[in-house]
Amino acid sequence: MSEDQLEKSCGQRRKQVDALQLGPRKRPSVTDPLVHYGRHFGRTVHALCNFQALLTNGILRMGELADTPGENFTAEERREHRIFQELLKSVAGLEERLMQGGDDEVDVVAELLTKGASGARDDDTKSLKGSVLDWITPKGQNLVPPLARNVKIDHGFHHERTGALLCPAGIDWSNPETKTKLQSGEIIVTGDQWPLFLYTDYRYDPEDPWNGLFQSALLVCAYKHVFTSPSSVDREPKATRSGNARIHGMTRVTLPSVAYIATQVRFALTSSPVFSRTDTVADSERFYNSILDVFKDPDEKQEVDNLVIWWNRQVFPSYSTAQRPLAKNSALARIREKRAQMKELVSIPDGGSGSA
Repeated sequence: MSEDQLEKSCGQRRKQVDALQLGPRKRPSVTDPLVHYGRHFGRTVHALCNFQALLTNGILRMGELADTPGENFTAEERREHRIFQELLKSVAGLEERLMQGGDDEVDVVAELLTKGASGARDDDTKSLKGSVLDWITPKGQNLVPPLARNVKIDHGFHHERTGALLCPAGIDWSNPETKTKLQSGEIIVTGDQWPLFLYTDYRYDPEDPWNGLFQSALLVCAYKHVFTSPSSVDREPKATRSGNARIHGMTRVTLPSVAYIATQVRFALTSSPVFSRTDTVADSERFYNSILDVFKDPDEKQEVDNLVIWWNRQVFPSYSTAQRPLAKNSALARIREKRAQMKELVSIPDGGSGSA
């Protein structure tokens, strides 16, 4: 290439890209609000929901099957309809949109909600993968052998630390024969065999199986990471963006959100590379649903109610303290006392206004 050609070529390149001029403005992308709600719905109401079926069956219940007595439906169908009704209450205008639109509109709504729920689940799975490793590593120490953050082939029962946490309650991980069978797959662990990491200090009491259940520090770390912000895990908030709970106006823990976080942590510890509801190794769907079943069991109501109180104190302390009586000498207590006195004076009839 001649010198003139080279100079011309360089000049053309300079015209194409000028580093000192503002580049073309990108068109802002507008996300449908249903995607936004789908993210929150998946985390706090139902993580593995088939929105197409939920909407179709819900519309049938409101239309053709509106006069059918509730007892004619199975317990699962009644539960599904309650979730559908919760969806309608949470999204303004959704009921009108579904009832006035056709099948195409139902498809669009289902697709948007699915996009939101799946997107949130994928984001959380990716975000928790490395963080969980940090939380299970003793302070000032390293895992031996070290665990890769992006490759999970050596996770699960193939590593001493993750294996001990995933070991089902009631099975002795320290038994060499048991450990070998878990690693080889000779002992198959299904989703309804709950692991030790769900328990406080990872200790299970067979005489009191509720003792410490769903109260491990690992679960609390993961919950705060997803709902309040990653920095809130260390109780030193540094994030400049609001956490998911604040974005969605969430002021208290929901039971499905606890089940969701437990499912995410369990998956992070396993050797399964991709989160899938049909994964028979992680068996995540059965695990998630088995927790929801216990949370909904009327016979377990007392323990579950106590669990909700415990979780709110861990994550939303302002919600818990709001239920406490006011301090007698506080300014707020005095304000309310004065207001009550004024109302009492106003309510006393004037003694001189009686009829003659």
